[in-house]
This record gives sequence, C-alpha cells and structure tokens, in this order.
Amino acid sequence: MTLPKRVKIVEVGPRDGLQNEAETIPADIKIELVNRLTQAGFVNIEAASFVSPKWVPQMASSAEVMAGIARKAGVVYSALVPNMQGFDAALKAGADEIVIFGAASEAFSQKNINCSIAESIDRFRPVAAAAKQHGKLLRGAISCAFGCPYQGRVEPAAVAEVVRRLRDIGCDEIDIADTIGVATPGQVHAVMQSAIAEFPIAGLSGHFHDTYGQALANIYAALEVGITIYHASVAGLGGCPYAKGATGNVASEDVLYMMQGLGIETGVDLQRVVDAGQFISAFLKRQSASRAGNAIAAKRAQTHTI
Repeated sequence: MTLPKRVKIVEVGPRDGLQNEAETIPADIKIELVNRLTQAGFVNIEAASFVSPKWVPQMASSAEVMAGIARKAGVVYSALVPNMQGFDAALKAGADEIVIFGAASEAFSQKNINCSIAESIDRFRPVAAAAKQHGKLLRGAISCAFGCPYQGRVEPAAVAEVVRRLRDIGCDEIDIADTIGVATPGQVHAVMQSAIAEFPIAGLSGHFHDTYGQALANIYAALEVGITIYHASVAGLGGCPYAKGATGNVASEDVLYMMQGLGIETGVDLQRVVDAGQFISAFLKRQSASRAGNAIAAKRAQTHTI
C-alpha cells in the first residue's frame, strides 16, 4: 500500500487547544505562540474563534491576537465562526479562512444547539455565501464523526450525509473529527471511504483526539486511504470535554515525528514545534502532553549537560 508523499498539518492549538483552558491566557502569549508556529513552517494555523465570550471566555481576545501576529505570506490564518456576527468580526480581523461546524450525530446537535443537523447547516448558508463573496476560504468541521457521548456509535452513512450538505453550501475543505476520541483504525477506513464518495479526497482532513490512545493509529489508517490533511495541536493542547481528565487533540510533535519516520514531507520543522510546545507548557505550568516533544526536549537537555 502506497502512502502519500506529502501531507498538510493544520495547527489548531491556538484555537481548539487553548479554548479549553480555565485561566485567562494573555493575548501576547497567544501571539507569541502563533508566531512560533508560523516560523516552524505550518501553512495553516487555526488562530482565533469569534464566538460569544459568554460561551468561550478564552477566545475573547481573538481580534487582538489576529491584529498582533506577524503574518507570513502563504500562511492561512483560520477563525471559527458560529454566525454572521462572528463572520463580520473574523472578516474585520483579517481571517484568511472561515471555519463553520456541524455534527454527524443528531443527538449531539439537539443537545448542544437545540436543532437538527440539517437546520444547523442551513444556518450557515449566509456565512458561506458571505465567505465566498469576500474571497475567503471556507472550511466545514464535522464533530462526532465516529462516536457521540449521547448516542454512541455514528454510522458512516450519517457522516456522508453531512459531508454532502457542507459540500453543497460551498466548503473548500471538510474536517472529519473524532471529537471524543473513540475511533479505531477499521472504523476510520469505513468513515473516510464514505466521505470520499461525496467530496474530493484532496479537501478532506482527519481531526483525531487521543482519548483512548488511538490517534496516531487512526491517522495511519487515514493515510492508507489517501487522506493528506491532518489537524494537530502543539503540546497536545486541548482536553476532551466528555471524558474527564482525558487528553484531547493529538499532539503536533507526535504526528510530525511519525510523518518524519514514514518519510512523508510536511514542510514543518519538528525542532521548532518542540520549542513552541515547551514554551506554552512552561507558561501553563504543566508538562507538555506530547510524548515525542518531551523526549526530544529531554534528550537536548541531557546533551547540553554532558
């Protein structure tokens, strides 16, 4: 089986990772983190979220962060938006890509936003139209694509239906997300194949959480079917809200280390990502959740003391 020769890693730590932190993180720390990730070579960084500060207080400084980062030509800085008000704020802040979201689980959609999946995506039609009108990239994220905390297993056909709906409102890329980290490799094959039947494979991405320690295996399974875009979070930032104490996003350092070992190009400097992971972990006063990152940092420290 031939694996892809190159993949794109979307760094989601500054948004999806940090939004779960209880203590307010100053904008200058977020800006420094984004700048370090930019210099490490990521071509797509999810940097902000223009949602109500009432719901996600940590993202209240998103406009300040977007204004303060040192942008690099060719790098896409993405922002999550829930509605037209969020879109207007993201547009004003200079977001290059607008991220909208839906769920593959009807139970999850009803519990979280009190409407059906179809209704939730219909609500994004004006956002999608506005994104296109302003020449912005549009990405759709599908949460609970493998399992739901309320209904359990999610069938591939349900994921395909949401992919179809997001395709029809104009998404350029679609994320297939394992929100609670329950997927296993065989399931990844089935779900990704269902998505490929509805959307160009080059625009599909895998967003895996490591709750059950399956994220890297799941990424490998997605590589086997030809997926070439993956989301990861520096230092493994981000918890899983439905599994107390569990890790959330797969760590960027771990993904990069695996890709390096497989001979797959990413264009990202692993050593610089390790530095960024150690930087934000030191600020948060805890150890990085990245095994590869911690091992590389420890090896460096040992080398320096000999």
